Order: sequence, then C-alpha cells, then structure tokens
Amino acid sequence: MTTTTETPTAGASTLGTAGKYLTFKLGPESYGIKVVQVREIIRLTSITAVPQMPGYIKGVINLRGRIIPVVDLRLKLGLMAAEDTEHTCIIVVQVACQAGSKSMGLIVDAVEEVVNIATADIEETPDFGGAVATECLLGMAKIKGVVKTLLDIDRLLVGDSLRPAAAF
Repeated sequence: MTTTTETPTAGASTLGTAGKYLTFKLGPESYGIKVVQVREIIRLTSITAVPQMPGYIKGVINLRGRIIPVVDLRLKLGLMAAEDTEHTCIIVVQVACQAGSKSMGLIVDAVEEVVNIATADIEETPDFGGAVATECLLGMAKIKGVVKTLLDIDRLLVGDSLRPAAAF
C-alpha cells in the first residue's frame, strides 16, 4: 500500500472561498463578504445607543420588530471614523454563533456590487508577521484590477473576536 503526501499549494486555504460576494467601501478600500450571509441592505437609520458597549458597537435598531445590534465596521477594523454620507448604509448579515445564528448590522461607507469571484482570483492573506492577527480575513481578491479584502464575517463579529481587530 502506497501513500502519497500532498504538499499544500499556494492558495490552498482559499479553496471554498470562491463564490458570490457583496463588495463595499470603507474609505478608499474595498472589502467583500459572502452574499449568502447578507440578508438586506438598508439606509442608515436612527440607532439607539446601548450603555457600556465598546465604541465600534453603535447600538441597536428596530428592524420590523427585531432588535439588531449595529457595528461600525470602520471602527471594528481599526480604521478612522468618518462622517456619514448619503451612501452610508447598514448591511444586515446573518452570522453563525454558539446559539445558532443571529442578525447584525454593519455600517459601511457605500455598497459597490455583487461579484462572482473565482478561486483563481483569490490569493491567500499575506503573512504580516506573527504579531498581526489575520484570522478574520478569507483572502485577497483581484477584481477588475482592484484588490479587495475578503472578510470572514463570522470570525470578525462573533465571540472573542468582537473586540477591535485594530491590527491586521
């Protein structure tokens, strides 16, 4: 009986990341999240602040009778805060957690488009050194000559990772 040892190839960890993504802007940079996790996109609305929350948790909204926590994705990712514009919106996503799944709102600067990204267009997240956490990144996609960071929204928003991810 012979066994073969497969050596992981570059991009092996990006397998399974191909598919449809909703892309959006945070400042000048573009990001993407899996479209299957997106429930809806709504205009920026009145957010009720909740005491004792970290700065990136803006509060909650009432979305058709459901209370949804809202995260400012800029602040969560350690980016500078920005003034809201007519393009600022909330992406309502479904994230996996220990209790099953829950809805959360993400404040973003602008929604771009839904794109189908092939495995060949996704590269592994670069190694930034041991002190930089990159577990909330699925990879880097090359779309129409622009690099877009693909986010693992479950890891970014649930559990211990609900602390600021200031250092990629």
